[in-house]
Amino acid sequence: MVKKRVPDWLNSSLWSSSPSQSSSSTSKLTNAEASSDDNNRISRYPSSKPDVVAAEEDSSIRKAPVPQPPPGARSESKEEAERRDEERTLTSGGSKDSSPVISAEEVNRQSQLLVEVSKKVVNMVDVRRLVSMGIPDGSAIRPTLWKLLLGYLPSERALWSAELAKKRSLYKHFKDELLMNPSEMARRLEKLNPSNNDYESCGPLSRSEVTQEEHPLSLGKSSIWNHFFQACHDTEIIEQIDRDVQRTHPDMPFFSEDSPFAKSNQEFLRRILIVFAKLNPGIRYVQGMNEILAPLLYVFRNDSDEENVAHAEADTFFCFVELLSGFRDNYCQQLDNSVVGIHSTITKLSQVLRDHDEELWRHLEVTCKVNPQFYAFRWITLLLTQEFNFFDCLHIWDSLLSDPEGPRETLLRICCAMLILIRRRLLAGDFTSNLKLLQNYPTTNISHLLYVANKLRARPSMEAVVHRVAVYKYWFVTRKSLELGDTGTTGQVQETVLTTKLKRYHPLHSAEMPQI
Repeated sequence: MVKKRVPDWLNSSLWSSSPSQSSSSTSKLTNAEASSDDNNRISRYPSSKPDVVAAEEDSSIRKAPVPQPPPGARSESKEEAERRDEERTLTSGGSKDSSPVISAEEVNRQSQLLVEVSKKVVNMVDVRRLVSMGIPDGSAIRPTLWKLLLGYLPSERALWSAELAKKRSLYKHFKDELLMNPSEMARRLEKLNPSNNDYESCGPLSRSEVTQEEHPLSLGKSSIWNHFFQACHDTEIIEQIDRDVQRTHPDMPFFSEDSPFAKSNQEFLRRILIVFAKLNPGIRYVQGMNEILAPLLYVFRNDSDEENVAHAEADTFFCFVELLSGFRDNYCQQLDNSVVGIHSTITKLSQVLRDHDEELWRHLEVTCKVNPQFYAFRWITLLLTQEFNFFDCLHIWDSLLSDPEGPRETLLRICCAMLILIRRRLLAGDFTSNLKLLQNYPTTNISHLLYVANKLRARPSMEAVVHRVAVYKYWFVTRKSLELGDTGTTGQVQETVLTTKLKRYHPLHSAEMPQI
Protein backbone atom coordinates (compact mmCIF):
# COMPACT_ATOMS: atom_id res chain seq x y z
CA MET A 1 0.00 0.00 0.00
CA VAL A 2 1.36 3.40 -0.96
CA LYS A 3 2.25 5.56 2.01
CA LYS A 4 0.46 8.87 1.96
CA ARG A 5 2.47 12.06 1.79
CA VAL A 6 1.46 15.08 3.81
CA PRO A 7 0.73 18.14 1.60
CA ASP A 8 3.60 20.63 1.45
CA TRP A 9 1.52 23.43 2.93
CA LEU A 10 1.06 21.37 6.09
CA ASN A 11 4.78 20.69 6.56
CA SER A 12 5.55 24.32 7.34
CA SER A 13 6.61 25.01 10.91
CA LEU A 14 3.84 27.62 10.98
CA TRP A 15 1.32 24.86 11.67
CA SER A 16 3.51 23.06 14.23
CA SER A 17 5.34 23.71 17.41
CA SER A 18 8.48 22.34 18.96
CA PRO A 19 8.26 19.23 21.13
CA SER A 20 7.96 19.75 24.82
CA GLN A 21 11.20 19.20 26.74
CA SER A 22 9.36 18.02 29.81
CA SER A 23 7.69 15.03 28.21
CA SER A 24 10.26 12.62 29.66
CA SER A 25 9.52 13.70 33.21
CA THR A 26 5.78 13.36 32.89
CA SER A 27 4.19 10.69 35.02
CA LYS A 28 3.07 7.59 33.13
CA LEU A 29 -0.59 7.09 32.35
CA THR A 30 -2.34 3.95 31.25
CA ASN A 31 -5.18 3.44 28.83
CA ALA A 32 -7.36 2.21 31.66
CA GLU A 33 -6.78 5.40 33.65
CA ALA A 34 -7.46 7.61 30.67
CA SER A 35 -10.69 5.86 29.83
CA SER A 36 -12.06 5.68 33.39
CA ASP A 37 -13.77 9.06 33.04
CA ASP A 38 -15.69 7.80 30.03
CA ASN A 39 -17.66 5.34 32.15
CA ASN A 40 -19.62 8.02 33.91
CA ARG A 41 -21.31 10.37 31.44
CA ILE A 42 -21.66 13.26 33.86
CA SER A 43 -17.96 13.23 34.73
CA ARG A 44 -17.03 13.57 31.05
CA TYR A 45 -17.65 17.32 31.11
CA PRO A 46 -15.14 19.07 33.38
CA SER A 47 -16.40 22.36 34.69
CA SER A 48 -13.23 24.20 33.84
CA LYS A 49 -10.20 23.61 31.67
CA PRO A 50 -6.94 22.81 33.53
CA ASP A 51 -4.09 25.26 33.32
CA VAL A 52 -2.29 25.01 30.02
CA VAL A 53 1.33 23.95 30.27
CA ALA A 54 4.22 24.26 27.87
CA ALA A 55 3.43 27.55 26.21
CA GLU A 56 6.72 27.66 24.34
CA GLU A 57 5.11 26.60 21.06
CA ASP A 58 3.90 30.17 20.35
CA SER A 59 7.38 31.36 19.51
CA SER A 60 7.71 29.00 16.58
CA ILE A 61 4.31 29.99 15.28
CA ARG A 62 5.10 33.69 15.36
CA LYS A 63 8.59 33.43 13.90
CA ALA A 64 7.90 30.94 11.13
CA PRO A 65 7.40 32.30 7.61
CA VAL A 66 3.90 32.12 6.24
CA PRO A 67 3.83 30.10 3.01
CA GLN A 68 0.33 31.20 2.05
CA PRO A 69 -1.12 33.58 4.64
CA PRO A 70 -4.89 33.66 5.10
CA PRO A 71 -6.70 36.88 4.27
CA GLY A 72 -6.42 39.37 7.10
CA ALA A 73 -4.39 37.04 9.35
CA ARG A 74 -1.33 38.35 11.14
CA SER A 75 0.76 37.33 14.11
CA GLU A 76 0.33 39.25 17.32
CA SER A 77 3.05 40.38 19.64
CA LYS A 78 2.79 39.74 23.33
CA GLU A 79 1.97 43.38 24.00
CA GLU A 80 -0.78 43.39 21.39
CA ALA A 81 -2.30 40.22 22.81
CA GLU A 82 -2.28 41.64 26.34
CA ARG A 83 -3.88 44.86 25.17
CA ARG A 84 -6.56 42.95 23.27
CA ASP A 85 -7.36 40.77 26.32
CA GLU A 86 -7.58 43.87 28.51
CA GLU A 87 -9.99 45.54 26.10
CA ARG A 88 -12.11 42.41 25.95
CA THR A 89 -12.22 42.18 29.73
CA LEU A 90 -13.50 45.72 29.94
CA THR A 91 -16.26 45.00 27.44
CA SER A 92 -17.30 41.92 29.42
CA GLY A 93 -18.50 43.86 32.42
CA GLY A 94 -15.58 45.97 33.65
CA SER A 95 -15.93 49.44 35.01
CA LYS A 96 -14.04 51.29 32.28
CA ASP A 97 -15.70 52.38 29.09
CA SER A 98 -13.50 51.14 26.26
CA SER A 99 -14.00 49.31 22.98
CA PRO A 100 -11.57 47.19 20.96
CA VAL A 101 -9.60 48.90 18.24
CA ILE A 102 -10.46 47.40 14.86
CA SER A 103 -8.59 47.69 11.58
CA ALA A 104 -9.76 49.45 8.46
CA GLU A 105 -10.47 46.08 6.86
CA GLU A 106 -12.70 45.09 9.77
CA VAL A 107 -14.50 48.44 9.62
CA ASN A 108 -15.16 47.88 5.93
CA ARG A 109 -16.43 44.35 6.58
CA GLN A 110 -18.67 45.57 9.37
CA SER A 111 -20.17 48.23 7.09
CA GLN A 112 -20.82 45.58 4.44
CA LEU A 113 -22.59 43.42 7.00
CA LEU A 114 -24.72 46.35 8.09
CA VAL A 115 -25.72 46.95 4.49
CA GLU A 116 -26.67 43.30 4.02
CA VAL A 117 -28.71 43.15 7.23
CA SER A 118 -30.51 46.39 6.33
CA LYS A 119 -31.89 44.97 3.09
CA LYS A 120 -35.58 44.04 2.84
CA VAL A 121 -34.57 40.46 2.07
CA VAL A 122 -31.24 39.44 3.54
CA ASN A 123 -28.98 37.58 1.14
CA MET A 124 -27.78 34.74 3.36
CA VAL A 125 -25.11 33.69 0.87
CA ASP A 126 -23.39 37.06 1.15
CA VAL A 127 -23.90 37.14 4.90
CA ARG A 128 -22.29 33.73 5.35
CA ARG A 129 -19.38 34.75 3.16
CA LEU A 130 -18.74 37.93 5.15
CA VAL A 131 -19.22 36.32 8.56
CA SER A 132 -16.82 33.50 7.66
CA MET A 133 -14.10 36.17 7.42
CA GLY A 134 -14.81 37.12 11.02
CA ILE A 135 -17.02 39.60 12.86
CA PRO A 136 -15.00 42.45 14.43
CA ASP A 137 -14.69 42.41 18.22
CA GLY A 138 -17.17 44.66 19.95
CA SER A 139 -19.41 44.71 16.92
CA ALA A 140 -23.03 45.30 17.87
CA ILE A 141 -24.20 43.45 14.77
CA ARG A 142 -23.15 39.96 15.92
CA PRO A 143 -26.45 39.28 17.81
CA THR A 144 -28.52 39.87 14.67
CA LEU A 145 -26.14 37.86 12.51
CA TRP A 146 -26.18 34.86 14.84
CA LYS A 147 -29.98 34.92 14.94
CA LEU A 148 -30.06 34.90 11.16
CA LEU A 149 -27.47 32.15 10.83
CA LEU A 150 -29.26 29.96 13.37
CA GLY A 151 -32.58 30.38 11.59
CA TYR A 152 -34.20 32.20 14.49
CA LEU A 153 -34.89 35.21 12.26
CA PRO A 154 -36.29 34.83 8.73
CA SER A 155 -34.49 36.39 5.80
CA GLU A 156 -37.38 38.79 5.17
CA ARG A 157 -36.83 41.76 7.41
CA ALA A 158 -40.53 42.71 7.49
CA LEU A 159 -41.30 39.46 9.35
CA TRP A 160 -38.83 40.02 12.16
CA SER A 161 -41.12 41.87 14.58
CA ALA A 162 -43.95 39.35 14.31
CA GLU A 163 -41.61 36.37 14.59
CA LEU A 164 -39.82 37.76 17.63
CA ALA A 165 -43.09 38.60 19.38
CA LYS A 166 -44.39 35.10 18.71
CA LYS A 167 -41.29 33.33 20.01
CA ARG A 168 -40.94 35.54 23.07
CA SER A 169 -44.56 35.00 24.00
CA LEU A 170 -44.09 31.26 23.58
CA TYR A 171 -41.09 31.23 25.90
CA LYS A 172 -43.06 33.14 28.53
CA HIS A 173 -45.73 30.45 28.25
CA PHE A 174 -43.07 27.78 28.77
CA LYS A 175 -41.83 29.48 31.92
CA ASP A 176 -45.34 29.93 33.31
CA GLU A 177 -46.21 26.31 32.65
CA LEU A 178 -42.95 24.61 33.64
CA LEU A 179 -41.43 26.83 36.32
CA MET A 180 -44.53 27.91 38.26
CA ASN A 181 -46.57 25.75 40.61
CA PRO A 182 -50.36 25.61 40.20
CA SER A 183 -51.03 27.77 43.29
CA GLU A 184 -48.98 30.63 41.86
CA MET A 185 -50.74 30.21 38.54
CA ALA A 186 -54.14 30.43 40.27
CA ARG A 187 -53.14 33.60 42.11
CA ARG A 188 -52.05 35.25 38.88
CA LEU A 189 -55.27 34.28 37.19
CA GLU A 190 -57.24 35.83 40.04
CA LYS A 191 -55.34 39.09 39.59
CA LEU A 192 -56.09 39.06 35.89
CA ASN A 193 -59.81 38.43 36.55
CA PRO A 194 -60.76 40.54 39.60
CA SER A 195 -64.46 40.20 38.78
CA ASN A 196 -64.31 36.58 39.88
CA ASN A 197 -63.03 37.50 43.33
CA ASP A 198 -66.36 38.14 45.00
CA TYR A 199 -66.38 38.74 48.71
CA GLU A 200 -68.60 35.75 49.26
CA SER A 201 -66.17 33.40 47.52
CA CYS A 202 -63.23 34.33 49.73
CA GLY A 203 -62.01 31.79 52.26
CA PRO A 204 -61.17 28.09 52.08
CA LEU A 205 -63.26 25.78 49.95
CA SER A 206 -65.15 22.96 51.51
CA ARG A 207 -63.84 19.43 50.90
CA SER A 208 -66.66 18.67 48.50
CA GLU A 209 -65.77 21.70 46.34
CA VAL A 210 -62.14 20.62 45.74
CA THR A 211 -62.11 18.50 42.60
CA GLN A 212 -59.78 15.56 42.03
CA GLU A 213 -57.78 17.53 39.45
CA GLU A 214 -57.22 20.45 41.85
CA HIS A 215 -56.09 18.43 44.87
CA PRO A 216 -52.33 18.74 45.48
CA LEU A 217 -52.07 15.07 46.56
CA SER A 218 -54.00 13.72 43.61
CA LEU A 219 -52.27 11.01 41.55
CA GLY A 220 -54.72 11.23 38.65
CA LYS A 221 -53.35 11.61 35.16
CA SER A 222 -55.40 14.76 34.62
CA SER A 223 -54.24 16.42 37.85
CA ILE A 224 -52.23 19.57 37.22
CA TRP A 225 -50.48 19.05 40.57
CA ASN A 226 -49.44 15.52 39.61
CA HIS A 227 -48.01 16.83 36.33
CA PHE A 228 -46.14 19.54 38.22
CA PHE A 229 -44.52 17.12 40.66
CA GLN A 230 -43.66 14.64 37.91
CA ALA A 231 -41.95 17.39 35.92
CA CYS A 232 -39.73 18.46 38.81
CA HIS A 233 -39.32 15.21 40.74
CA ASP A 234 -35.72 14.82 39.57
CA THR A 235 -34.11 17.36 41.85
CA GLU A 236 -30.68 15.97 41.00
CA ILE A 237 -30.79 17.55 37.55
CA ILE A 238 -31.80 20.95 38.92
CA GLU A 239 -29.09 20.74 41.56
CA GLN A 240 -26.56 19.89 38.86
CA ILE A 241 -27.71 22.87 36.80
CA ASP A 242 -27.34 25.14 39.84
CA ARG A 243 -23.79 23.91 40.44
CA ASP A 244 -22.75 24.30 36.82
CA VAL A 245 -24.26 27.77 36.54
CA GLN A 246 -22.27 28.90 39.56
CA ARG A 247 -19.08 27.59 37.91
CA THR A 248 -19.71 29.23 34.52
CA HIS A 249 -16.72 31.41 33.61
CA PRO A 250 -15.76 32.50 37.14
CA ASP A 251 -13.13 34.82 35.62
CA MET A 252 -15.72 36.96 33.81
CA PRO A 253 -17.65 39.66 35.71
CA PHE A 254 -20.51 39.13 33.25
CA PHE A 255 -21.25 35.76 34.87
CA SER A 256 -19.59 35.61 38.27
CA GLU A 257 -19.55 39.06 39.85
CA ASP A 258 -21.75 39.77 42.86
CA SER A 259 -23.53 42.54 41.00
CA PRO A 260 -27.27 42.32 40.25
CA PHE A 261 -26.40 42.20 36.55
CA ALA A 262 -24.26 39.09 36.92
CA LYS A 263 -26.80 37.40 39.17
CA SER A 264 -29.54 38.05 36.63
CA ASN A 265 -27.38 36.44 33.95
CA GLN A 266 -26.92 33.38 36.14
CA GLU A 267 -30.67 33.19 36.68
CA PHE A 268 -31.20 33.39 32.92
CA LEU A 269 -28.83 30.45 32.43
CA ARG A 270 -30.58 28.46 35.12
CA ARG A 271 -34.10 29.01 33.80
CA ILE A 272 -33.17 28.29 30.19
CA LEU A 273 -31.47 25.02 31.10
CA ILE A 274 -34.36 23.88 33.29
CA VAL A 275 -36.95 24.69 30.63
CA PHE A 276 -34.86 22.89 28.01
CA ALA A 277 -34.51 19.83 30.25
CA LYS A 278 -38.25 19.63 30.84
CA LEU A 279 -39.13 20.11 27.19
CA ASN A 280 -36.60 17.48 26.07
CA PRO A 281 -37.07 14.42 28.29
CA GLY A 282 -34.98 12.28 25.94
CA ILE A 283 -31.90 14.43 26.57
CA ARG A 284 -32.81 16.50 29.64
CA TYR A 285 -29.65 18.18 30.92
CA VAL A 286 -26.12 17.01 30.17
CA GLN A 287 -23.36 18.50 32.26
CA GLY A 288 -21.53 21.09 30.18
CA MET A 289 -24.54 22.52 28.35
CA ASN A 290 -24.06 25.66 30.41
CA GLU A 291 -20.76 26.23 28.59
CA ILE A 292 -22.54 26.12 25.22
CA LEU A 293 -25.29 28.41 26.46
CA ALA A 294 -22.94 31.05 27.89
CA PRO A 295 -21.64 32.51 24.56
CA LEU A 296 -25.18 32.88 23.25
CA LEU A 297 -26.38 34.73 26.33
CA TYR A 298 -23.28 36.94 26.35
CA VAL A 299 -23.77 37.97 22.71
CA PHE A 300 -27.50 38.67 23.02
CA ARG A 301 -27.14 40.59 26.29
CA ASN A 302 -24.66 42.89 24.54
CA ASP A 303 -27.07 43.84 21.79
CA SER A 304 -27.28 47.56 20.99
CA ASP A 305 -31.09 47.38 20.84
CA GLU A 306 -32.58 47.78 24.32
CA GLU A 307 -35.70 45.81 23.45
CA ASN A 308 -33.59 42.88 22.32
CA VAL A 309 -31.57 43.08 25.52
CA ALA A 310 -34.80 42.97 27.56
CA HIS A 311 -35.80 39.74 25.76
CA ALA A 312 -32.34 38.22 25.62
CA GLU A 313 -33.44 35.25 27.72
CA ALA A 314 -36.11 34.15 25.24
CA ASP A 315 -33.88 34.77 22.23
CA THR A 316 -31.04 32.80 23.85
CA PHE A 317 -33.34 29.87 24.60
CA PHE A 318 -34.55 29.42 21.03
CA CYS A 319 -31.09 29.94 19.53
CA PHE A 320 -29.75 27.39 22.01
CA VAL A 321 -32.37 24.91 20.80
CA GLU A 322 -31.50 25.64 17.17
CA LEU A 323 -27.78 25.20 17.81
CA LEU A 324 -28.19 21.89 19.65
CA SER A 325 -30.52 20.55 16.99
CA GLY A 326 -27.50 19.94 14.78
CA PHE A 327 -25.69 18.05 17.55
CA ARG A 328 -28.70 16.57 19.36
CA ASP A 329 -27.68 12.92 18.94
CA ASN A 330 -24.31 13.56 20.59
CA TYR A 331 -26.06 14.25 23.91
CA CYS A 332 -28.45 11.28 23.90
CA GLN A 333 -26.79 8.51 25.89
CA GLN A 334 -29.04 5.85 24.36
CA LEU A 335 -27.55 6.70 20.94
CA ASP A 336 -23.89 6.72 22.00
CA ASN A 337 -23.05 3.52 20.12
CA SER A 338 -25.36 4.09 17.15
CA VAL A 339 -24.39 5.40 13.72
CA VAL A 340 -25.53 8.89 14.72
CA GLY A 341 -24.16 8.98 18.28
CA ILE A 342 -21.08 10.60 19.74
CA HIS A 343 -18.84 7.58 19.15
CA SER A 344 -19.70 7.62 15.44
CA THR A 345 -18.92 11.34 15.29
CA ILE A 346 -15.52 10.75 16.88
CA THR A 347 -14.87 7.98 14.36
CA LYS A 348 -15.61 10.45 11.56
CA LEU A 349 -13.04 12.84 13.03
CA SER A 350 -10.50 10.01 13.02
CA GLN A 351 -11.28 9.34 9.36
CA VAL A 352 -10.89 13.03 8.44
CA LEU A 353 -7.46 13.05 10.08
CA ARG A 354 -6.47 9.85 8.26
CA ASP A 355 -7.55 11.25 4.90
CA HIS A 356 -5.46 14.41 5.30
CA ASP A 357 -2.51 13.29 7.46
CA GLU A 358 -2.18 9.52 7.68
CA GLU A 359 1.26 9.73 9.28
CA LEU A 360 -0.11 11.65 12.25
CA TRP A 361 -3.20 9.43 12.43
CA ARG A 362 -1.08 6.26 12.49
CA HIS A 363 1.27 7.63 15.14
CA LEU A 364 -1.57 8.66 17.46
CA GLU A 365 -3.94 5.72 17.11
CA VAL A 366 -1.67 2.83 16.12
CA THR A 367 1.72 3.59 17.64
CA CYS A 368 0.77 5.56 20.76
CA LYS A 369 -2.68 3.95 21.21
CA VAL A 370 -4.30 7.34 21.95
CA ASN A 371 -8.02 6.77 21.64
CA PRO A 372 -9.67 9.87 20.12
CA GLN A 373 -12.38 9.66 22.77
CA PHE A 374 -9.82 10.70 25.37
CA TYR A 375 -9.67 14.24 23.97
CA ALA A 376 -12.23 14.64 21.14
CA PHE A 377 -15.23 13.85 23.36
CA ARG A 378 -14.91 17.18 25.16
CA TRP A 379 -13.94 19.06 22.01
CA ILE A 380 -17.08 17.97 20.17
CA THR A 381 -19.70 17.93 22.92
CA LEU A 382 -18.70 21.34 24.31
CA LEU A 383 -18.12 22.88 20.85
CA LEU A 384 -14.55 23.86 21.79
CA THR A 385 -15.70 26.25 24.52
CA GLN A 386 -13.23 24.74 27.02
CA GLU A 387 -10.22 24.69 24.72
CA PHE A 388 -9.82 28.38 23.90
CA ASN A 389 -10.26 31.86 25.32
CA PHE A 390 -13.93 32.89 25.57
CA PHE A 391 -13.60 35.63 22.95
CA ASP A 392 -11.62 33.40 20.63
CA CYS A 393 -14.52 30.96 20.85
CA LEU A 394 -16.82 33.68 19.54
CA HIS A 395 -14.68 33.89 16.39
CA ILE A 396 -14.67 30.10 16.05
CA TRP A 397 -18.45 30.09 16.38
CA ASP A 398 -18.66 32.73 13.65
CA SER A 399 -17.15 30.13 11.33
CA LEU A 400 -19.25 27.30 12.75
CA LEU A 401 -22.53 29.12 12.23
CA SER A 402 -21.70 30.68 8.86
CA ASP A 403 -20.47 27.56 7.11
CA PRO A 404 -22.99 26.48 4.43
CA GLU A 405 -22.14 22.81 5.08
CA GLY A 406 -23.44 23.14 8.62
CA PRO A 407 -21.72 23.34 12.01
CA ARG A 408 -21.30 19.58 12.38
CA GLU A 409 -18.88 19.13 9.46
CA THR A 410 -17.14 22.41 10.20
CA LEU A 411 -16.50 21.37 13.80
CA LEU A 412 -14.81 18.16 12.65
CA ARG A 413 -12.55 20.09 10.29
CA ILE A 414 -11.57 22.52 13.04
CA CYS A 415 -10.80 19.63 15.40
CA CYS A 416 -8.67 18.02 12.70
CA ALA A 417 -6.87 21.33 12.14
CA MET A 418 -6.14 21.49 15.86
CA LEU A 419 -4.29 18.20 15.58
CA ILE A 420 -2.37 19.27 12.48
CA LEU A 421 -1.22 22.54 14.08
CA ILE A 422 0.66 20.62 16.77
CA ARG A 423 1.67 17.63 14.63
CA ARG A 424 5.42 17.99 15.28
CA ARG A 425 4.94 17.76 19.03
CA LEU A 426 2.53 14.88 18.62
CA LEU A 427 4.86 12.94 16.32
CA ALA A 428 7.69 13.41 18.82
CA GLY A 429 5.60 12.40 21.83
CA ASP A 430 4.45 9.17 23.41
CA PHE A 431 1.09 8.20 24.89
CA THR A 432 1.55 10.16 28.10
CA SER A 433 2.85 13.42 26.64
CA ASN A 434 0.41 13.40 23.72
CA LEU A 435 -2.60 12.78 25.91
CA LYS A 436 -1.58 15.57 28.25
CA LEU A 437 -1.04 17.92 25.31
CA LEU A 438 -4.40 17.13 23.71
CA GLN A 439 -6.33 17.46 26.95
CA ASN A 440 -4.64 20.83 27.60
CA TYR A 441 -4.55 22.32 24.13
CA PRO A 442 -1.90 25.06 23.83
CA THR A 443 -2.59 28.64 22.89
CA THR A 444 -2.72 29.16 19.14
CA ASN A 445 -3.56 31.79 16.55
CA ILE A 446 -7.26 31.46 15.80
CA SER A 447 -6.97 32.97 12.33
CA HIS A 448 -4.37 30.36 11.39
CA LEU A 449 -6.49 27.60 12.89
CA LEU A 450 -9.54 28.57 10.87
CA TYR A 451 -7.37 28.93 7.77
CA VAL A 452 -6.09 25.37 8.09
CA ALA A 453 -9.62 24.11 8.76
CA ASN A 454 -10.78 25.82 5.59
CA LYS A 455 -7.96 24.19 3.61
CA LEU A 456 -9.22 20.81 4.80
CA ARG A 457 -12.50 21.57 3.06
CA ALA A 458 -10.80 20.56 -0.18
CA ARG A 459 -10.92 16.98 -1.33
CA PRO A 460 -8.50 14.51 0.34
CA SER A 461 -5.02 14.03 -1.08
CA MET A 462 -4.45 12.04 -4.26
CA GLU A 463 -3.09 9.15 -2.21
CA ALA A 464 -6.33 9.00 -0.26
CA VAL A 465 -8.36 9.05 -3.48
CA VAL A 466 -6.28 6.23 -4.98
CA HIS A 467 -6.66 4.28 -1.76
CA ARG A 468 -10.45 4.54 -1.81
CA VAL A 469 -10.62 3.67 -5.51
CA ALA A 470 -8.68 0.50 -4.73
CA VAL A 471 -11.17 -0.32 -1.99
CA TYR A 472 -14.14 0.16 -4.28
CA LYS A 473 -12.48 -1.89 -7.02
CA TYR A 474 -11.85 -4.72 -4.57
CA TRP A 475 -15.48 -4.53 -3.48
CA PHE A 476 -16.78 -4.51 -7.06
CA VAL A 477 -14.66 -7.46 -8.28
CA THR A 478 -15.46 -9.61 -5.27
CA ARG A 479 -19.18 -8.90 -5.51
CA LYS A 480 -19.15 -9.84 -9.18
CA SER A 481 -17.35 -13.10 -8.40
CA LEU A 482 -20.07 -13.90 -5.89
CA GLU A 483 -22.76 -13.25 -8.49
CA LEU A 484 -21.00 -15.54 -11.00
CA GLY A 485 -20.89 -18.36 -8.47
CA ASP A 486 -17.11 -18.67 -8.19
CA THR A 487 -17.35 -19.72 -4.54
CA GLY A 488 -18.78 -22.86 -3.08
CA THR A 489 -20.33 -21.24 -0.02
CA THR A 490 -23.58 -19.36 0.23
CA GLY A 491 -23.67 -15.75 -0.84
CA GLN A 492 -24.80 -14.52 2.58
CA VAL A 493 -21.90 -16.09 4.45
CA GLN A 494 -19.39 -15.05 1.80
CA GLU A 495 -20.66 -11.47 1.83
CA THR A 496 -20.19 -11.32 5.59
CA VAL A 497 -16.61 -12.53 5.19
CA LEU A 498 -16.07 -9.99 2.43
CA THR A 499 -17.34 -7.12 4.57
CA THR A 500 -15.04 -8.18 7.41
CA LYS A 501 -12.02 -8.28 5.10
CA LEU A 502 -12.92 -4.96 3.58
CA LYS A 503 -13.22 -3.27 6.95
CA ARG A 504 -9.78 -4.59 7.76
CA TYR A 505 -8.45 -3.15 4.53
CA HIS A 506 -10.07 0.25 5.02
CA PRO A 507 -12.13 1.50 8.00
CA LEU A 508 -15.27 2.33 6.06
CA HIS A 509 -18.63 1.56 7.55
CA SER A 510 -20.58 -1.03 5.57
CA ALA A 511 -23.33 1.55 4.97
CA GLU A 512 -20.82 3.65 3.00
CA MET A 513 -20.02 0.82 0.56
CA PRO A 514 -21.23 1.38 -2.98
CA GLN A 515 -24.28 -0.57 -3.98
CA ILE A 516 -23.47 -2.67 -7.02
